Amino acid sequence: MADDADEQQEKPLTGSALRRGARLAGLPAGFAARTTWGIGRRLVGAPASAVMNDVQRRTADQVFSVLGQLKGGAMKFGQALSIFEAALPEEIIGPYREALTKLQDAAPPMGPGTVTRVMEREFGADWADRFPDFELTPAAAASIGQVHHSWYLPDPDEEPVEVAVKIQYPGAGEALTSDLRQIGRLARMLGTMMPNLDVKALVRELQERVAEELDYGLEADAQATFADAFEDDPMIVVPRPLEHSERALVTDWLPGDRSLADVIANGTQDERDLFGETYVRFLFEGPIRAGLLHADPHPGNFRILPDGRLGVVDYGAVARLPDGLPAPMGPLLRAAADGDYATVADGLRQEGFLRDGQKLDPDVLERYLSPLVEPIVTETFTFDRDWLRRQTQRLAAPGQEGMSTALKLNVPPGYLLIHRVWAGGIGVLCQLGSTAHFRAIVADSLPGFDPA
Repeated sequence: MADDADEQQEKPLTGSALRRGARLAGLPAGFAARTTWGIGRRLVGAPASAVMNDVQRRTADQVFSVLGQLKGGAMKFGQALSIFEAALPEEIIGPYREALTKLQDAAPPMGPGTVTRVMEREFGADWADRFPDFELTPAAAASIGQVHHSWYLPDPDEEPVEVAVKIQYPGAGEALTSDLRQIGRLARMLGTMMPNLDVKALVRELQERVAEELDYGLEADAQATFADAFEDDPMIVVPRPLEHSERALVTDWLPGDRSLADVIANGTQDERDLFGETYVRFLFEGPIRAGLLHADPHPGNFRILPDGRLGVVDYGAVARLPDGLPAPMGPLLRAAADGDYATVADGLRQEGFLRDGQKLDPDVLERYLSPLVEPIVTETFTFDRDWLRRQTQRLAAPGQEGMSTALKLNVPPGYLLIHRVWAGGIGVLCQLGSTAHFRAIVADSLPGFDPA
């Protein structure tokens, strides 16, 4: 009976692609029905804006419910989406903020029987001897794997070490690929629910990184590099990898049961400021210290330790930047902070941010970009949802200084992942409502920003 129950828990991820696809494919059918219902309401005199808000709310309710119940690519997409909730209008996102926050921190776990089979496959029949007191109930569960607390004997003559054992869900690769393909087909519907978010670009970027995230050998190498780079940092802890297989990873254990998602939901203002600044400093300093950019900035990957430090996990998605962030970034941001938008326009053209054949007046560019560089103009800056919503709505507005300017700009391939991480990081800071010394962090992390 226990095995039967366990198999039922495994089915949402490893069951047929048709079953998973049917649940995702049901989303547009529901959307079509709600849209038809909305047209009927408008025919009897209901205001168009009220009808659209109602359709958006009902669609969001169904979408977040399905994404929360599935692992694989559905969960991965939901976690990526959760970072950007701060940019969405309050009337749309307000009722669903709690659901999105839950996506940042947990997913339905595998059953004990499946866990046992995975551990035997990855570490051999005697795995329980090497992992005494292995806890079958996971400490955390996310999109493609879950983490278990255990003790670990790397050698029979050594003392056991307290560890986290990350194991990949059976069938994670197939589910991840299939789900993201299906979600890509839903981009139009999701775009209606969240009109200021480029859903297609988000899905495309996730699809491009599937293979890397499934390879725990690559993740172990990246995590070891980060652990070396931040070994003596007073505020940031990177758990060191100890052993890995293709689908399992053993690392040092991080104590505590809180994440940055909990600070977003329940933290004091002092915690929001401290951990927000530590969070963004880690993202900026990774390329300098490790030659890598941590590319999965959602809050569940950032753990609050009992001693007040910030632990960082999940290195499956990284950008490899052996020379640090691109050299032109510092001087261009400095020029923008100084209001020299003629230099900014020239630099953007040289780096490929301005589409071929497009001309952009420096004064228009200044009005378009200057609100976005506010955080590096003053000594401290307070990030909040209202600020981010104003910027998102302004950039998407029709007219010369909104959408028409945006259409002239392009994110070059070398900057795509950097752009996504920075946008996600700002989204998290705005969820936190954090006041940060952003200018000083940029000056320390980007050569050429501080001429002194």
